Amino acid sequence: MRRLKPLALASVAALSVTLGSCTSMGNIPSASTPITQPEAKMGAEAHPQLLAEFGGAMTGPQAQYVEQVGKNIAVQSGLGNAQSDFTVTLLNSSVNNAFAIPGGYVYTTRQLVTLMNNEAELAGVLGHEVGHVAARHSQRRQAAAQQNTLLGAAGAILSGILLGDSGIGQQISRGILQGSQMLTLRFSRDQELQADELGIQYLNRAGYDPRAMATVLQSLAAQNALDASLQGRDDARVPEWASTHPDPASRVQTALQRAAGGTGVTNRDTFLTRIDGLVYGDDPAQGIIEGRQFIHPVFRLSFTAPQGFYMVNGTRAVSINGQSGQAQLSTGPYDGNLGNYIRSVFRALGGNQQTLAPASMEQTTVNGIPAAYGIARVNSGNGQVDVVVFAYEFSNNQAFHFAAISQAGRSGVFTPMFNSMRRISQAEANQVVPRRIDVVTVRSGDTISSLARRMAYDNAQEQRFRVLNGLGSGDTLQAGQKVKIVVRGS
Repeated sequence: MRRLKPLALASVAALSVTLGSCTSMGNIPSASTPITQPEAKMGAEAHPQLLAEFGGAMTGPQAQYVEQVGKNIAVQSGLGNAQSDFTVTLLNSSVNNAFAIPGGYVYTTRQLVTLMNNEAELAGVLGHEVGHVAARHSQRRQAAAQQNTLLGAAGAILSGILLGDSGIGQQISRGILQGSQMLTLRFSRDQELQADELGIQYLNRAGYDPRAMATVLQSLAAQNALDASLQGRDDARVPEWASTHPDPASRVQTALQRAAGGTGVTNRDTFLTRIDGLVYGDDPAQGIIEGRQFIHPVFRLSFTAPQGFYMVNGTRAVSINGQSGQAQLSTGPYDGNLGNYIRSVFRALGGNQQTLAPASMEQTTVNGIPAAYGIARVNSGNGQVDVVVFAYEFSNNQAFHFAAISQAGRSGVFTPMFNSMRRISQAEANQVVPRRIDVVTVRSGDTISSLARRMAYDNAQEQRFRVLNGLGSGDTLQAGQKVKIVVRGS
C-alpha cells in the first residue's frame, strides 16, 4: 500500500499483454543466446509497471551496492557482454521477493536483502533470477500453458477452498495478490533447480563461494517457518518469494551437492557494512503492521484485524487472511457518494465474467467516520459465499474500503475489523517510525540472548535474531563478529 493506490486491474492486464507476447516470438532462444531485441523491448515496457506494483525503486548507496553486485553476477550469464546490458533494481517492499523478466531486468526487495548475511548470498539470489531469464523459463511456461503466467496460480492461493474456480474468486484473488506483491512467475520444480544450478555456475565464475546458494535458501526456509509460527499457521506457505520458488528446504541439500568442492569469497563484512541502516519491515510511508493493528501515518487511519487473522502489506492493498475468510483494504476514485463508490468496487470485483452488485446497502457511522456497506451472495464452485464491501469517507474526495469474502452467513467474522477503523491524531502518526537494520560488532560477554533482547519486537526476539543472522540452534557468537539486529530509527 505504497500510497494506497486504487485497486484496479488495468495495469496488471497491460503487463499481462506485454509479457504474454513472449509466446509469439517464434522459437524460444537457448540459455546461451544473448538478449534479443524483442526481449529487450518487452522488458523495457514492463519495467515501469513492475516498479509501480512493487513499491518503487530505492535510491542511494544501498541501492547502488545491490545494483553493482547484481550487474556483476548477471554479466556471467552470457546474456550480455556489458554490465550496462542489465537493469538491477532494489525495490522498496517489505515482502521477501526477487524476480527477473526478459530483457535483462533483475529485481530484489529490500526485505529479502536484509535476510541475507553476505555478498555471495545476494549474488546467488540475483544469479538464480538471471538463470530463469537465461533459460527463458517464463517464455517456456507461457508457451506450454498458452496463457500469461505472470499472475501465477491466482485462484489457488486465495480462493481454492472457499471459491473454487468461480470468476469472483479469481478476481478477488488477483486483487489480494496485488496487495501481497505476487506479480512473480511460478516455475516448475525442474526449472527452479535449473535456475539454482545456473546461479551456482555464475557464482563460481564471479569468484564467490557457491555454497551461498544453499545458505540463503536455508534462511528463506527458516523465515517461512518463523512467519508461519508467528501468524498462527500450521504450514510455512506465505505469499512471498519462497512460495513462488517452491520447497526451499529440500533444495538446500541439492544446492550444497552442486556446490561441493567450490571455493570463493563471501564478502560478509563488506555486505553487512553496506546494508547497515536499511529499512526492515514496513515503510511508514506505506503504512505499518504492528501485530493485528495496521496504521497508516500519512492517511491518518488505523484498523485491527480479526483474532486469528494475519496481514500482508502490499503496494496496492493490505490483505487480511484467515481460515474463515479473506479481505483487503484499498481505495479508489471517489466522487463524494459512498453508494456509487461501493457499486463501482463490486463491478470491479465481478470483472468481465459476471455482474456483481450488492443486494442492499446500509449507511452507518464508524468512530465518527461516515460509512456504508453492501453485501452480495455469490454462487461459487464450492457453494455460496458472501462478498462484503465496507467503505469509509475520509474526505470529500477520499474513501477507503474493505472487500471481504467468507462462506455464506459467516461474514460477521469481519464485523470487529469493520468497526475498528478510526482516524489517528497527528501526534500518533508522528510516533510511527520505521524499523532498520543495525549492524553491530559482538563484544566480549555478548550472547545471542543478550543481543536478541535489543530487537525492536515484543515477542520471539531470539527466534527473530537467529533467523535474521542465519544462526542454528547450536550456533554461538564470537567477539569481533558482525551481526544484524532490528532497531527503531527514523
